[in-house]
Amino acid sequence: MNPIALILLFPLLGFALNGTIGHKLPKGIAPWIGTLFIFLPFVITLGQWDILSNDVEATIKWDAYTFFNLDGIIFKAAFTLDRLSIWMTLIITGIGTLIHLYSISYMDHDPNAAKFFSFLNFFVFNMLLLVLGANFLMLFFGWEGVGLCSYLLIGFWYQNASYGKAARKAFIMNRIGDLGLLLGMFLIIKNYGSLEYSDVLPAIAQGTGGSVLLTSIAILLFIGAMGKSAQIPLFTWLPDAMAGPTPVSALIHAATMVTAGIYLVIRCEALYALAPIANEFILWIGLATALIGALIGLRQNDIKKVLAYSTVSQLGFMFVALGVGAYTTALFHVTTHAFFKALLFLGAGSVIHGVHDRQDITQMGGLKKMMPLTYITFLIGTLAISGFPLLSGFFSKDEILASVFHHNIVAYIVLVIAALLTATYMFRLLFLTFHGEFRGTDYALKDVHESNWKMTTPLVVLAVLSILGGVLNLPHYLLHTDGFLASWLRPTFLIFENPAHTDITTEIILIGVAISIFLFGFIYSRSRYITKNMSPEQSTAGIEKVLSNKFYIDEFYQKAIVRPIEFLGDILFALVDTLLLYGLTFSVHPILRFIGRFNRKIQNGNIEYYLLYMVGAIALLLGLNLLFA
Repeated sequence: MNPIALILLFPLLGFALNGTIGHKLPKGIAPWIGTLFIFLPFVITLGQWDILSNDVEATIKWDAYTFFNLDGIIFKAAFTLDRLSIWMTLIITGIGTLIHLYSISYMDHDPNAAKFFSFLNFFVFNMLLLVLGANFLMLFFGWEGVGLCSYLLIGFWYQNASYGKAARKAFIMNRIGDLGLLLGMFLIIKNYGSLEYSDVLPAIAQGTGGSVLLTSIAILLFIGAMGKSAQIPLFTWLPDAMAGPTPVSALIHAATMVTAGIYLVIRCEALYALAPIANEFILWIGLATALIGALIGLRQNDIKKVLAYSTVSQLGFMFVALGVGAYTTALFHVTTHAFFKALLFLGAGSVIHGVHDRQDITQMGGLKKMMPLTYITFLIGTLAISGFPLLSGFFSKDEILASVFHHNIVAYIVLVIAALLTATYMFRLLFLTFHGEFRGTDYALKDVHESNWKMTTPLVVLAVLSILGGVLNLPHYLLHTDGFLASWLRPTFLIFENPAHTDITTEIILIGVAISIFLFGFIYSRSRYITKNMSPEQSTAGIEKVLSNKFYIDEFYQKAIVRPIEFLGDILFALVDTLLLYGLTFSVHPILRFIGRFNRKIQNGNIEYYLLYMVGAIALLLGLNLLFA
C-alpha cells in the first residue's frame, strides 16, 4: 500500500473508531488508540526519509482518484511526499504524538474523552491532507478541515457559553481569510488551467503571467494565510482559542493550524519570488503583527493568553522572513517554534492541572519547589523562545534578524524591539508563575502537585528538542556552508533561494545585538519581579490599561463591524419577516376568508341548486363555443 495512503489512513481510522465506538470501550482504551494512530504515521514517515535523502529529485506520489473533469480541467485527489511535505509531516505527527500522550492524563476525568481524541485525530488528518496534497484543491480541503476541527475543539466544553463564542469567532474569522484563498485559486484556474502544483508553479517560475496577475494571486493567497496564521487584522481569534483544553492550544499553536499559512507561502515560493509587491505587503503585515502581539503579551495575566499572544508575535517573525524571501529561515523557525511552544503550552497545562484549573498568574508564585520538573522544562522553553545563546530559538530568530538586516534596516529595528519584548514578557511569566511566594488562597495552595509521567514525559522530550533543535540549520558563520535544512530544502525550490551572508564582523555585531536583547529582557524582568519583588500590574490606567485591554481591537471590531451587521440584520428581519411574510400572510387571509364564505353559500347541500349550477355551466360553455367557433 502506498505510504502516503497509510499516513492519511491511520488518523482517519482513529477518528472513526473513537467517534463511533470509543465511548463503549473500557475506560482508557480510546485515548491510547488515538495516540497510537498518530504515532504510526510518524514511524511510516520516518521510513520514507532515506528514499528522499538518496535522490534529491525523488518524490513519492499517490493519485487516489479523479473528482471530475470540467472543460478539460482535471480535479484530482492527488498527494505527494517531497522534501518540504515530509518535513512538515514529521512535525505534525511527531509533536502531535507527544500532545496526544499528554492528553491521556490531562483528559482522564473528562466523560467525553473518546470524542476529544476523535476530534484530535481528525485535526491531525486534515493538517496532513493540507501538506501532503499535490494541488491547491487538496490543500483547500485540508484548510477547511482544520478550520472545522478548531471550531469543534475550541468549543469542546460548549456548556460554557463564552467557549462557544470563542469557537464561533475562530470559525468566522477564518472564513474571511478563506475567501481570499478561494479567489486566488479561481485566478489560478482561469489563467493556468489547473490546480496541480506540478503544472502551475513551474509555469509561474518560467515567467508565464504578468506581474499584475502574479501580485494579485500572491496577495489573495496571503489573505488566506492571514486568517489561518493569525496576522493583523485577522488575529484576534487565536488568543480566544485558549477556551479549548490546553492540549488543543498546544496542537493549534505548535504543529497544525497556524503553520498552514507559512506552509502555503513556502510551497508557492516560485510565485512569491516573482511578486515583490506582495513580499513587501507580507513583510510589513508580519512586522506589525510581531510588534503588536509582543506589546499585548506584556500585560496579560492569563498564563495561556500570554503564550497565545506570543504565538501571534512569533508568527509575525515567520512572515517577516517570508517577506524578505528567506523561506528556509521561516521553516526553521516554524520547526523550533513547534518545539518550544508545544513545551510552553503543555507546561502551562501542567501548571493549570497542578493548581486546580486556575490560570491567573497573579494568583500563582513559588511553584518551582512544588512542581520542579514542570519548572525546569518551562524554564528551558522560556530560554529558547527568548533567544538564549545556543538554544534552538537563538539560531532561528537570529537568522530572521540577519535576513531582515540585509533587506531593510527600519524593519530590522522594529523586529529587534519585538524580540526584546518577547524576552521581557516571557521572563515576567516565568517569574510570576514559579518564583517568589504563592499569592493565591490557602485552598488553592492545598494539594498543589507535580504532574504524572504521561504529562511530564512529553515535557522532557520537547525540552531536549528545544535545546538541540538549532543543529537542524546551523548558521553559515559556524559551518562556512549552508545548514542541514537549507541543503535539504534546496531541491524543492523552483527559483533558487540565495540567502545573503554577512562578513564575520557584521555577524558578530548582529549576534551581540541578539544576546543583548536576551540579557536586557532577563535583567529587566528579574529586577522587577525578583529583586524588587513587585506585585503583578493591575493595569488600571494609561498604556498599562491599553495593553491589558489588547489595544481595544476586539471592542473596535464589535462596534465597527459586529454591531452594524447585527443592526442590518435587524432591519432585514423587520423587512422580510415582519413586513413581507407577516404582511403577505395577513393580506391573503381576507381573500381566502371571502372565498370560503362564498363557497359555503354555494355548497349548501340542496340538489336543486347543484342542478341549476350544472345547467348554467353548460349554457356558458355552449355560448363560449358558439362565440369563438
